[in-house]
Amino acid sequence: MSSLADSNDLRTRVACVLATEIRPALGMDGGDIEVVDVHDGIVRVRLHGTCSGCPSVIMAVIMEVEQELRKRIAEVEYLEVIA
Repeated sequence: MSSLADSNDLRTRVACVLATEIRPALGMDGGDIEVVDVHDGIVRVRLHGTCSGCPSVIMAVIMEVEQELRKRIAEVEYLEVIA
């Protein structure tokens, strides 16, 4: 299988976990998360809503999201927030 197909499959799995496990919890507090890119085990996301304005909230959210993704998808190595 090509690396592009692997990347697309990983992105799909990441997006599924975010949609079913993470997004509902963030939505309860007025936040949202979007997958921007997934490549070589690095997941890049963008936070929206109340999650995007406070540095301490961003760190807490990212730590929890990264932990959840790594627990469910072994290929995820690192989570990065982009603006």
